[in-house]
Amino acid sequence: MPLSQARPDAVAQVYAKSLLELAEAEGGRDLIESCLGELEDVLELAREDARFSEFLSSRILPVNKREASLRKVFEGKIHDLTLRFMLLLNEKGRLAHLPAIVAALDALVQELFGRVEVDVYTAQPIDTDELDRIRERLAEILKKDVIVHPYTDVSMIGGVKFRIGDQLVDGSLANRLRRFRDQLGSRGLAKIRARASDLMDRPEAD
Repeated sequence: MPLSQARPDAVAQVYAKSLLELAEAEGGRDLIESCLGELEDVLELAREDARFSEFLSSRILPVNKREASLRKVFEGKIHDLTLRFMLLLNEKGRLAHLPAIVAALDALVQELFGRVEVDVYTAQPIDTDELDRIRERLAEILKKDVIVHPYTDVSMIGGVKFRIGDQLVDGSLANRLRRFRDQLGSRGLAKIRARASDLMDRPEAD
């Protein structure tokens, strides 16, 4: 079974916090950023290569054989702490939990550094200047250092949507139209029809 995306749970939080504390003690901010980036690269590799994903999550592969393979692939290519952490997850049978652990670690790192990542969705690609204006405005509102990730959503009529963690802030035109329709509801439509009928039934002025 390949790795699957999962929301951070209590187990993921424990492992993520432990790695964060170790990285902070051994190398401070630079090492924290390095470990997070390397683990994200491992996940990206797993997303691109189904066999590697299966290798990480397999419950059949013996722990010692997977450890030997992990050392062969990553030793000297990633920081020793990142490798030690992966070997620990392998030993504890938690490598399949890696996506949730990395998500939990990312959230802890953003909070520690007063930083927030925001996904920005627009109907059409936006230029660098507009993206900078959005970033600056979000930084003013959120009071944090904002990192924006732009995406194009062709299903949008217009406007912009923001995803901050699990929260979706939808300012698109399509969403405003849906809200307007929902606000009207059946009672609202009935009132409009009644008003229109009343106007049509009035005798015209001479």
